[in-house]
Amino acid sequence: MENIKIRPLTPSVGAEISGVDLGKPLNSQETKKIQSALLDWKVIFFRDQAITTEDHLRFARLFGELEVHPFAPKKEGYPEVLVITHDRESRGSENVWHSDVTWRERPSLGSVLRALEAPGVGGDTLFADMNAAYNGLDESLKEQIEGKVAVHDFANFRKALRKRGASEEEISKFNERFPNPEHPVVRTHPETGLKSIYVNGAFTQYIKGVSDTESQSLLKKLFAQARIPEYQCRFHWKKNSIAFWDNRAVQHYAVSDYWPARRVVERVTVCGDRPH
Repeated sequence: MENIKIRPLTPSVGAEISGVDLGKPLNSQETKKIQSALLDWKVIFFRDQAITTEDHLRFARLFGELEVHPFAPKKEGYPEVLVITHDRESRGSENVWHSDVTWRERPSLGSVLRALEAPGVGGDTLFADMNAAYNGLDESLKEQIEGKVAVHDFANFRKALRKRGASEEEISKFNERFPNPEHPVVRTHPETGLKSIYVNGAFTQYIKGVSDTESQSLLKKLFAQARIPEYQCRFHWKKNSIAFWDNRAVQHYAVSDYWPARRVVERVTVCGDRPH
């Protein structure tokens, strides 16, 4: 375990981990050190990890049960592995600040993303520390959102389903399976106890208990917090790089500046709990 080194990328979010081979089973001490680093830095990165799909799954399972994404393309034979490919025919579309799957009643704990192909220039991912973003709010705004809940929805995926030719009956079944959940606007992390902004531009629809005008005004201010550089780190992908982020504590933004170059990543996601 003493070989594992942690190098922070910024004062509060993001750290590179070296001295570990994720292609081999980790012992309990190594796992605890990596888990502790995740809680401390909210997103951690590994370089030069030429691992197999089985290795990827084994590592992610150390942190919990794995979820299957109902809408995204899967790797053949591996339903838990989400494949994201962009190239000349498919521009990147994940360039919006978001927390993953907040349209679930129990959004994910975190995701382990590995790069199979990366552009030489561009294609970075930014991560925003939403605890720091919350701490940066003025006190009056904190008071306004205290105890508030927001409604989330998979609206963007619903649009994509229709574009792919899904019937209204099929979409209705998804609506029944994933009814719009209500999550706190400010989430308390179940392990660290830290408060974070937990609304995002991709999936949050409105804040309950206030007028539409006030909801839009509050969400605009809260969404903007993720865009402040002082709360961010930026990761440049190379082949066999891996990022593991705590979805309860950060938002991320995949920069789509590399077209027509090719970028292929695979994501395995750890199931989470109901936000409080």
